[in-house]
Order: sequence, then C-alpha cells, then structure tokens
Amino acid sequence: MAQSKPGSGPNGRSGAGGPKRRPNQWRSIQFLLPLGIFLALNLLIANVFFPPQQPKSISIPYNVFISDVKTGDVTSITSTGATIQGTFRHPTGVTATSKNRAKEFSTQMPSFAGGQLETLLQQHNVTINAKNPNPPANVLLVILESFGPTLLFVLIFLWFMRRSAAAAGGGLFSLGRSQARLYDPERPATTFADVAGIEEAKEELEEIVDFLRQPAKYQRLGGTVPKGVLLVGLPGTGKTLLARAVAGEAGVPFFSISASEFIEMVVGVGASRVRDLFSKAREAAPAIIFVDELDAIGRSRSAGPSFGGHDEREQTLNQILTEMDGFDSREGVIVLAATNRADVLDAALLRPGRFDRRVSVLPPDRVGRAAILKIHTRGVPLGPDVDLDNLASQTPGLVGAELRNLVNEAALLAARRERASVTMADFTEALEKVLLGAARRIVLSEDDRQRTAYHESGHALLGLLVPAADPVRRVSIIPRGRALGVTVQSPVDDRQNYPETYLRARIVGALGGRAAEKLIYDVVTTGAESDLQQVTQIARQMVVRWGMSPKVGPLNLSDDGDQANMMISQRPYSETTAQVIDSEVRRIVEECFDDALRLLKDNRDKLAALTTALLREESLNEEQILEVTGLPAKPKVVPRPSTARSAQVEEQPEVPAAT
Repeated sequence: MAQSKPGSGPNGRSGAGGPKRRPNQWRSIQFLLPLGIFLALNLLIANVFFPPQQPKSISIPYNVFISDVKTGDVTSITSTGATIQGTFRHPTGVTATSKNRAKEFSTQMPSFAGGQLETLLQQHNVTINAKNPNPPANVLLVILESFGPTLLFVLIFLWFMRRSAAAAGGGLFSLGRSQARLYDPERPATTFADVAGIEEAKEELEEIVDFLRQPAKYQRLGGTVPKGVLLVGLPGTGKTLLARAVAGEAGVPFFSISASEFIEMVVGVGASRVRDLFSKAREAAPAIIFVDELDAIGRSRSAGPSFGGHDEREQTLNQILTEMDGFDSREGVIVLAATNRADVLDAALLRPGRFDRRVSVLPPDRVGRAAILKIHTRGVPLGPDVDLDNLASQTPGLVGAELRNLVNEAALLAARRERASVTMADFTEALEKVLLGAARRIVLSEDDRQRTAYHESGHALLGLLVPAADPVRRVSIIPRGRALGVTVQSPVDDRQNYPETYLRARIVGALGGRAAEKLIYDVVTTGAESDLQQVTQIARQMVVRWGMSPKVGPLNLSDDGDQANMMISQRPYSETTAQVIDSEVRRIVEECFDDALRLLKDNRDKLAALTTALLREESLNEEQILEVTGLPAKPKVVPRPSTARSAQVEEQPEVPAAT
C-alpha cells in the first residue's frame, strides 16, 4: 500500500496551501481574458472617441425629390436601375421639423413614372450620372463567401486538436505513440515492504530486482535474466502491486500500460504503439515494461474465427512477439505482464525466449492475511480489542484487494459512529457487509421471523454438533442483500485437501435449515433454495470428480475442461452411468438429510434455546452461541498454507426463483 510523503501537496507536488488551479482552467482563463479586454476596448472606442454622428445620407420620397429638383436644390444624381442617389446644395431633411439632416439623399423611382424626368433635370442644370445595375462581382469577396465557412471550420478543428494534443501529449498525428505511464524511479511509491501475503511470488522476483541492480554480477558468468515474467493469479491478489514493488526496489524507470490501450479503431495503431513503447524502454534501459491484463491482446489465435484475417488484435500480438525476440536481455529491459486467464493465452507468448518465467500469485493463507491486514491498518487507529490474527482466521479465501476494502469499510463505520478508533465490532459488521451486503430495513411478520430463526438455528446448531464441520462464527436474522437470515461458518485452519467427512459435514450443515423447518412445522418452504443448490453441487462433485461413490468408482467423469472450447458439449459417459450418478447424488443428499434431522431431534432443546436467543438479540457471535447451547468450542488447529477458498455462507433468499 503506497503512502504519501510528508510535505507533499496535491497531485504529488510539493508546497503548502490549498489546491492549485488545474492547467485546463488556466488555459480557459488565458483564452477568455484577452477576449474580455478586446470587447471592453471596442466599446470604449466606439462610444468615447467615435460618438454617433449625423447620417451621411437620407431616404426621401419620390415626390419630394421632384419638388427639390424644381426648386433647384438638387445639384447631381446617379441612377442605378430604379434607385436614384443625389446631392443637395444645402443639408436638409425630409420635413422641416426633421432632426436628421444630410447633404446626400436616395429615393426609388416608381415603375409608372413618365419620361419627363430627364427633361426636368436638364431644365434645372442637374448633373446626370448612371451605373451598371449588375456590376462584376469582387473575386476576393466571392472566394471569401465560398470558402470562408470551410476555412473557419478547419481552423476550429485544428485549435481543438492542438488543445487535445497539449492535454494528452499527442493528437491526430500521435495515434501510434505509446500511452504508457512512466513512474519516477527516484521516488518509488511502492516497495516490497508494502506487499505481504504472497511471499513465494516475492522470492521469485527478487532475482529480477537483483539483476537490475547488479547486472554485471550475472553477465560475468554468461547468465541472462528472463526476458519476460508472467504474473498469474485471481483478480485482487496483488499482481499489479507486485510489479510496482519490483520497479520500486530496482530503482529503474517503470512503464505501465494496460493491454487494451494498444487497441484502437484504426488498424495498425496497436503495433505502432508496441514499437514506440519498446523503443522508449530501450532508451531508458535498464527499465521495466508492465502490461496489465495481457489476455486482452494475447488470446490464442486459434481459439476462434478471425474475421478479416489479420485483425488489429492479432497484429498487435505479432508485434509484441517480434519485439520480445528482437531485444537482448543484456540490454536491461524486462517485460512484466499480469493476467488472470493464463489458459487462454497464445502458446507463442509462453515459449522460452519470451515469457520465460511464470509466477503464480496465489490467495494468501491465514498468516498472509494477517500480514496484509497489518499493512492496510498502518494508518488506522485500532481499538484495544482488535485482534488481526483472529480477524484473519474469519476471512478465508479473501484476497488483498478484498481485505483492503474490509479495512476501509470498518474505518467508515467507525467514523460514522464518531469513534476515536476502529473496534472489533466495526470489523465484524464490515465483514458481514462485504460478504453479504448492507442490512435492509424491512418489516417481517412474527411468523416469518420465527421461521427464519429456526432455519438459521438449524444451520448453526449442526455446525456445532457435527465434528468435521467448520466452526460457526456468527448467526443472524437481520436481512442483508437477498437473504432474510445468515449463518457464517469459516474453518479454523486453511484447508488444502477435503476429506469425505468434511464434505458430508458441509452437506449436513447446509440441510440444517430445511431439517429444522421439517422438525418444527412439518412443512418445508422455499427458503432453502440456495442451500439446495450448494448441496447438489457438492454431492455431484463428490460423485463425478472425486470418486467418492462406491457404485461409480474412482473415476473423474467431469466434462469441464476438454469441452470448454467446443460448440456442443458431450458427456464423457453413457446414459446408464448418468442414471447411476443421479441415484448416487440423491443417496448422499438423503443420507445427510436424515443425519441432520436425527441430530436436531436429539438436541431439540438446544435448537429452541438458540432460536429464542436469536429472536431476542437478532444476531449472535461465536461466544454467545456457545453460551446459549452449552456446547464446547471446536479445538483450534495450527494453520497450514492453502490456496483454497473454503468459506461457507448459508443464506435464506427473500424471493426465491421458481423451481
């Protein structure tokens, strides 16, 4: 987890005070300020230095024009078609009281006027001029009117492109440039101290870090570091964090890019960006190139039909293969890539000489989860009752990103309650919220509350009575998500192998709610829908995958894997075998249901006591459950490293789907 350095301002820039103005806002101000000054000067000049003046020409009626000619007040005229423009001897107006007075005038000769006008003008010594009513057009004006809008559009387009280029470091002519982000090697944000729970992966990458720090140590003996390292793991396990830690420890430039950023609408852009990225890395060598979500461009080229032959994704993949073949590992450029779908990658990416080393980033075990929680709580004030080791034992299967979210949710809950520190109760409630969803405020009838309490008490009680079952951590009838009630069970240790007794205990516990309803009400409801789904899945896997059926035998008859890429999946066994499988699945489930019903009958008093306490408190933790039932706690087992996700959550859906 990266921590900000003291004394640093926003956006990683040093300085004190409030947030600085963003560059885009400053550019807008720089553009609007000259425009405002120009408008102000225009108004000032127009109103102060050049005040409005009297009009130079006035329009007069035709009969007034004839009268002025007869009085000798007109000196000359110019005729353009039916329009007559002329000049008075003395400035005058249209009427005697008119305020607008001018020496020039214009009028329009009506079509019915006779031919005596010329004679009248000659009698009063008026100079007669004429102009062509259809003069030739101005070539410059025609060009401006024809191409002006297009030119204006082009200028606006170029202006926007220049702004986008300044903001994104590129533009129309930089589509082929790599969009990789370069992290400052002088101020690494992440080191191996910020990574926990994946110690095996860290050890695998220590050699990479040592080579980047001391390349001569390996080169003197002829050794070469792997060109590429592929990080494979589930989402949230810390693949990207681990890659940044490698760059931080090595102190070299770190180019980070997502594989999807290579792909553009324009064909050939992805390959060009790959070439540009590797060119920049060679110039900055020693350096690290990190490609996240490699499966976006590295999928197998034979996985499906490719329309158009050489599509953009395939060209990009081919360019990556070429670049990784083209540089020498002694140059100090190492390619790290991360994916959670290594099974779909092209075989050419995984051969020696490209991604030579594959590092599995697995979910953390109990010790690893505790270490991750310690890292994420470094800046969180914890209460005296917080036990991170105990919290880690309650979170089997959770990965680093989920644990970070758990700490954040607990801190938000504590802040909402105005506490000075985060308590264990905040972590417990945050865990329920992360796994099951936020609590809902719905009103249940008394009969529904009682039935839900018996249902969840059946789950919880069987979790205590069956020796191989996981310990019950919490039982609640507070509606969360789609569940009206919930029973949370998690193992004490991290399991790697699952014995048949444990799987049967899982089935017995899942059927506890239905058995309790059958025992108390002699009627079953739809509330056990999710329980039956889980029971059916476990029982079928016992028969077809793990060979735990005497009639089927030690065979693996599962059809997931080889048939994954086939359009039509076929079962790898006959119809007779399918009937045997169905009967064995039914037998296992019915035997477990009979065991659940028998155990609840023998401990009906404990079931009633637990139901009463649950109706009163609505939520009980592990200590309260043991106190109410009087049953001993399960012995604690020393944790073993594990990769299995084995948390069991029984829930009762509010509105089950029709079956």
